[in-house]
Amino acid sequence: MSSHPLSRIVLHLARTKDFPEGSKHHGYEIVAPLDAEAHISAEGWKAHRDRCRVRRFWGNDDDDIGHLVHRPGGSWAIRYDIAGDEDDEAGYRFGAHAFRLGEYVSIRDDEDELHAFRVVSVTEVP
Repeated sequence: MSSHPLSRIVLHLARTKDFPEGSKHHGYEIVAPLDAEAHISAEGWKAHRDRCRVRRFWGNDDDDIGHLVHRPGGSWAIRYDIAGDEDDEAGYRFGAHAFRLGEYVSIRDDEDELHAFRVVSVTEVP
């Protein structure tokens, strides 16, 4: 069993042209294991991969529910369609970014657009 506890990480859209103040109605809720430096732990993910889930909330759209996946080569992605018909959303340098309150991370959506998000909460999952 991994020593890296699972955390619930909430990301809100950072400032954009369309949302100059950012948006709490556009973002992600990610359940992932974080190490002591608040990086996603590949070891912890292997131990808990079935619990590493993602919820994408985007304005009035229905929520998308998916999985956090660790791809060959070490990159991270969000996969909504386990059968593989839909494109993944790529976590830009997720392995290098700290998921701490106030930090920024980027996600490349399935239309190949890169969006910045601010970490607004990190809580341990029981």
